[in-house]
Amino acid sequence: MRVEVDRDLCEANEVCVGFAPAVFALDDEDELVVNSAEVPPGEVERVTQAVAACPRNALFIRD
Repeated sequence: MRVEVDRDLCEANEVCVGFAPAVFALDDEDELVVNSAEVPPGEVERVTQAVAACPRNALFIRD
């Protein structure tokens, strides 16, 4: 499972970071960073919640 971000939609408001801080972070320029190309098995539920909670629908799950 992979998670991707649409940078045109993302506002970097950190909702996803709150759900899955091991996978998402903001860099020094307040841009969203996905820390792992593949979502670790133990983070699948948190990442799924983060994708569902994204206020701009900027996150996508890919198999």
